[in-house]
Amino acid sequence: MSRYARQMAVPGVGEDGQTRLQAARLLVVGAGGLAAPVLQYLAGAGVGYIRLVDCDRVELSNLHRQTIFREHDLGRSKARAAADAMRALNPECRIEPVEALLGPDNAADFCAGVNLVVDCADSFAVSYILSDHCKAANVPLISASVTQTSGYAGGFCCDAPSLRAIFPELPQRLGSCAEDGVLGPVVGLLGSLQAQMVMAVVMGLKPSPLGQMVTCDAGAMRFGGFRFDGAPEPDWQPGFIALGAMQSTDFIVDLRAEDEAPLICETALRLPVEAFGPEGPRPETGQRAVMVCRSGLRSWQAAERLKQVWDGEIVLVAAGD
Repeated sequence: MSRYARQMAVPGVGEDGQTRLQAARLLVVGAGGLAAPVLQYLAGAGVGYIRLVDCDRVELSNLHRQTIFREHDLGRSKARAAADAMRALNPECRIEPVEALLGPDNAADFCAGVNLVVDCADSFAVSYILSDHCKAANVPLISASVTQTSGYAGGFCCDAPSLRAIFPELPQRLGSCAEDGVLGPVVGLLGSLQAQMVMAVVMGLKPSPLGQMVTCDAGAMRFGGFRFDGAPEPDWQPGFIALGAMQSTDFIVDLRAEDEAPLICETALRLPVEAFGPEGPRPETGQRAVMVCRSGLRSWQAAERLKQVWDGEIVLVAAGD
């Protein structure tokens, strides 16, 4: 046990805590900047099994913050390159790389057999898909998001409220590393917080990070946080479905512009978010409304506008470009 002697010496850890880590089965979604510290600290700590899901390949622009990759990894599957790096760090940790995009059609399969989910995808749609599944399945979710010099990490679901309870209202726009930029150390800070939260949940340390939000504004060198144990779940929020779950009888609206992507299907209407409201189009009675956009943000905005004037079923599709 010399490998883990320093962490076992921490009060509350000991042999029992180490045994819990070795028995843990985790799902990590995303093998990028947040996952770099998450994977290194969890594999290094002796977590028994990690299922790692990511569909991307290593690019040169990743290397400033995704510190488990090297130049010789360029072009490789992130999931496989990360798994190789973790095996070199600690062969006692079993890593199962999965080259796939997590979505509403496969989230349950990827979450099967794990006792905690770590959201490192930095994707609006993936975060809510994971939260919805974890809340229904009573599985803890540790999620984080970072852009530019700020972000958050929090513990959701299981005995705590879901992500929807904390973020029931949408931002006007979504930040992304590609569009807004990000500093590597900020990603490292939030990913390290995620790893600490995971270990605390797995080992049963108190107070539990489930129901806890930690915020970071590295530009102002300021940290904050709050507990949200009693936050109510929203009365209504639209869920995500997969592209393949759309039906010919659906009222389908593609909110992407013509120069952004081809029409999602020949029966879809191409309309902007602003088209929906008191004088806007509505589905027929009994139809399901399906709102389609790239990230899910415009779909959600259109769904909220339609919900004000129509009480039927509304679902979202994050279709990409």
